[in-house]
Amino acid sequence: MGTTPTLVVVSGPPAAGKTTLAHLLARRIGCPAICRDEIKEGMVHAAGDVTAAPVDELSLRTLPTFFTVLEVLLTAGVTTVAEAAFQDRLWRPHLQPLMGIADVRVVHCRVAAQTAFDRVWRRQDENPIRRAHADTALGDDQLTHAVGHHGFQPVRLDVPQIEVETSDGYRPGLDEIVAFVDAGR
Repeated sequence: MGTTPTLVVVSGPPAAGKTTLAHLLARRIGCPAICRDEIKEGMVHAAGDVTAAPVDELSLRTLPTFFTVLEVLLTAGVTTVAEAAFQDRLWRPHLQPLMGIADVRVVHCRVAAQTAFDRVWRRQDENPIRRAHADTALGDDQLTHAVGHHGFQPVRLDVPQIEVETSDGYRPGLDEIVAFVDAGR
């Protein structure tokens, strides 16, 4: 049995189904899920009234907190699922140092731009905690949102990667994704 923990990076554009998949994977694997948005929501809860913006004070604090938590867990030998809508320019420089202490695997979530657009607005309406995020800055019209969605730059690292379609369930299925995560263990 190896002593190197696995870091499962779940990434993709906003509203691609990352958080739901990250929690499902963590339960199936038996490890924690560390989600960037949940860290920021906890900061908002502590800070009180906050006006979210694409780059706000809490967002700036969330980034180092997220990666510090990952480093602490991985250094302790804890397999971890990490989820965020970071693009390559944020993921890569922060993941590279972790590659020395973890077996990194990337799960890219894909979804049609229209589905993501609908999810963004549905969750804004249904979940008051979403006020912590500047989801509406993604574009309040379908065209603007689609341009940003299609421009998303996925993580580019030389590690095992899998693409998962999340429009209606998961393709490939959850069992196959878990097998991908566990491959080589």
